[in-house]
Amino acid sequence: MVEMVIRTVRALALKIASYATMHLIVAILVAYAITRDWTLALAIGMVEPIVQTFAFAAHDRVWHRIERRRFLDPLQETAEAVEGRLGFHDHHACNHTLPTSFRTLAWKTVTYGVMHFTVAVLVAFALSGDWRVALAVGTLEPLVQTVFFTLHDRVWARIERRRAERKARELQAA
Repeated sequence: MVEMVIRTVRALALKIASYATMHLIVAILVAYAITRDWTLALAIGMVEPIVQTFAFAAHDRVWHRIERRRFLDPLQETAEAVEGRLGFHDHHACNHTLPTSFRTLAWKTVTYGVMHFTVAVLVAFALSGDWRVALAVGTLEPLVQTVFFTLHDRVWARIERRRAERKARELQAA
């Protein structure tokens, strides 16, 4: 049981860490393309992804609830999330990582983009003191990141689906 919890926490930490790494690289490159100043690009590129990573975790949690658990009370939602992460129920019957439709995926991506734009503008302005830089970074960087977010989300959905399939095969073989 403890080993299962550790594996679950490790997988979630890996997902967040991979998002943070991807975000860091893209943010620095976009900020440099706009400012042509490595110091400012590194400052924006280092601070903005840290703030965005916390925002991403909150966004992911909200969508975790929306995608499947919107009809459950908070206690049921928590219990189902723990059971799902620990593999105590069919992960495909209640998949909290994959949007159920293109419409849901589109809304998830749009809400991510709006959240990302807001954070990017505020961080870029706080660091540069220039609204033009802040709006340029806040507009371009989230657009690029939104594309990468969608790809990241799809990759992780495949990873989690394969883990669930592997676990189901292991249970059938046992």
